[in-house]
Amino acid sequence: MKYYYVYILKCKDNSYYTGITNDIDRRFIEHETGENSNCYTFKRRPLTPVFCEYFIDVNYAIEFEKQVKGWSRKKKEAIIDQNWDKLKELSICNNESSHKNHWIKKGFDSAQDDK
Repeated sequence: MKYYYVYILKCKDNSYYTGITNDIDRRFIEHETGENSNCYTFKRRPLTPVFCEYFIDVNYAIEFEKQVKGWSRKKKEAIIDQNWDKLKELSICNNESSHKNHWIKKGFDSAQDDK
């Protein structure tokens, strides 16, 4: 059975690199040896593998990799720490334009009697 791996590397500059491969050992060696000088990690070595999840279906792996690449640093660190429950908390939108805050600003923050 073939496996596909989504992985996160912590770079020397403390940034994170997220990738996908079907051979995790080979891919890490490629990153570490600087096989591709155009790769994000090339000038950020040494690297530390901090997360790896495997998938049987390549489509799920690709989907997960894209999702993780779009995540904030805090969300990536939650899965690195195996704190999957924290993802829900970190996914809550708290910015000024959030639908939660829209009604409060308009004065609809509580029910009022029809007097």
